[in-house]
Amino acid sequence: MSSVLYDVPGPRAVLRNRILGVVTVLVIAGLLAFTVYRFAETGQFAAEKWYVFTFTAVWNGILGALGNTLAAFGAAAVGSLVLGFLLAVGRLSDHAWVRVPVTGLTELFRAVPVLIFMMLLFYGLPTIGVRMSPYWAVVIALVAYNGSVLAEALRAGVEALPRGQREAGFAIGLRKNAVMRLILLPQAVRAMLPVIVSQLVVTLKDTALGFIITYPELLYYAKQLITQPARPIIPTAIVIGAIYITMCLVLSGVAKWLEVRTRRSPRVNGRPPVTRATVAAHDITSTQIIATQRDEG
Repeated sequence: MSSVLYDVPGPRAVLRNRILGVVTVLVIAGLLAFTVYRFAETGQFAAEKWYVFTFTAVWNGILGALGNTLAAFGAAAVGSLVLGFLLAVGRLSDHAWVRVPVTGLTELFRAVPVLIFMMLLFYGLPTIGVRMSPYWAVVIALVAYNGSVLAEALRAGVEALPRGQREAGFAIGLRKNAVMRLILLPQAVRAMLPVIVSQLVVTLKDTALGFIITYPELLYYAKQLITQPARPIIPTAIVIGAIYITMCLVLSGVAKWLEVRTRRSPRVNGRPPVTRATVAAHDITSTQIIATQRDEG
């Protein structure tokens, strides 16, 4: 089967790829088997190690900590997206009195580590008479850092667009704000959607830093669990880690679903779907042929 995107591998390349695939699977399976064996040898699967998870109160505590994690992530995600759009628009401004301060603010937020930002908000502000709850210290620090990163991603997406997009908007009579809002930013968001999702996953994982300032999220509760008499360190890490992995997979899955729907929507793409029947009936370009192969999988 031929493709316009790449050369189809020959028999030797196919055989080599299959051998590499089998070797990779065997190596990963071996590492997993060795890990499980060491867990069994050191008694990590013993009943007393998992005894703590037989209590309803423990699972209620995990659910409460999960709710705190999601509450911080939800507020931080929305705030990061809003701040990212504002900073991106400010950095793209034609006015230096707007662009220069916003650029400095963006670079400052990106340079300060999230954990230091949290500690400054929670432990530093009381020295000047301002007290802040752990929740807001976590949210504000995450919004500042991730918003500045998203701003750079959006700015890169806008600047990567062909100049003709902006000029076409001006040619039909749109003002600068309308060109940015109706033409440039929507395309930049679609182009940078994988980066935006990746940064939101980072935001979700960074909520775990809140345990250092006593915010009662999942990692904070896990730290309390491992102080139990049996010290279930590995079981707690497995349970809490599985919860984090599940949340990240769900977030990535939702983003992938949105990306596929956006890519296949004729209204968003601004063109009717190209099918093989269309290809056969009309003279079309190579770009449309590629789009046809992509749409039909």
